[in-house]
Order: sequence, then structure tokens, then C-alpha cells
Amino acid sequence: MVGRDPEKLIMPDADVIFYRSFFSRSQSDAFYEALLNATKWKQEKTKLYGKPIDLPRLTAWYGDPGKSYSYSGITADPEPWTPTLLAIKQEIETVSGACFNSVLLNLYRGGRDSVAWHSDDESELGTNPAIGSVSFGATRTFQLRHKKDKELRVKIDLTHGSYLLMRGPTQHHWQHQVPKSAAACGPRINLTFRIIR
Repeated sequence: MVGRDPEKLIMPDADVIFYRSFFSRSQSDAFYEALLNATKWKQEKTKLYGKPIDLPRLTAWYGDPGKSYSYSGITADPEPWTPTLLAIKQEIETVSGACFNSVLLNLYRGGRDSVAWHSDDESELGTNPAIGSVSFGATRTFQLRHKKDKELRVKIDLTHGSYLLMRGPTQHHWQHQVPKSAAACGPRINLTFRIIR
């Protein structure tokens, strides 16, 4: 299919595949609008030096019944799947070698919204988790760094309709972030599909 040529990133201790244009422009536009308007977005809080602060983005958690998820001091209970999320899930599962049962949605409202260095390695994700990351909207830079060799870094521009699949030992050996951007940029929606054990 046009645009679905996989690019395997050359990274030690990792298995990362990038599809630069997994969804067509028309598909991506339609998915973006549907997700923006129909998702039950929340402004969650976390703690910094013991004080509650707003996460620098809006979030939502959807998935199979009972597939709750805890991260950054937040426990999220799943909203039921929507037709839009199921359609996206079905498409990415054709190349992922995984059947996802949940998804974390992030709405980056502009360049000041971000996510700090972390790994998706919570216990409920199990060993060597598959994380399927779909992006719609403005392009943002996705950075990865090796946990032991902090000088070992990779940067990818996650574009409208792209799909990044991280699996195998990746989460055990690498962290990732979406840093704040000083350049003017529009909103972006990111979906990270997961398997809660």
C-alpha cells in the first residue's frame, strides 16, 4: 500500500519500525477531526516536588473493560472503544504482530504541551511490550535516548498519519519524550496503543 513502507530504525537494544505515511491525508484529516471532537479529554494532574500540577497536555484512556492503567501517579479506567478508535486499531494491527486492548490518547494543544523523558515499562504492560504510536495533526519531534549511554540518541519527526511501532526490549533500554517547541505549531493528537496484561 502506498506510504506503508516500513523503516527499521538502527538502534541497539531496540526494535523500532516507522511508517512515515501509514494513513492517507484524507484518512488522517477525518480521524483527527473525529478524535478531537468526540474524545472525552481530561486535564489530569501529577506531582512535582510534592505539589500537584497539571499535565502539560490533555489525555484520555480507552480500551477493553477492566483494562485500567496507572502512570505518573494517575490511575485511568477505560472508556469504551469508539468506532474511530477501533478503525485505527484494526489498521495498525495488520502490521504490528499484536492485538492491542487499550489506548492512551494525548492532545498537545500547541508547542508548550509536551511529555517528559520516560519509558512505557509499567508492570501491567508485561515484558517486552508492544507500543503502537499513531500521530495526527501538527508534526512534533520525538526523541529517544539510551538509558545507559545517554549520548546515544535518535530523533524522528512524527508527521500527520505516521505510525511508530516500538516492541521487544525497547522500553527496557530506551526512554522517549516529546519536548516543548519554541516554534509555533498547531495541535497534535497522539495515540499509543498498548496491551494491558
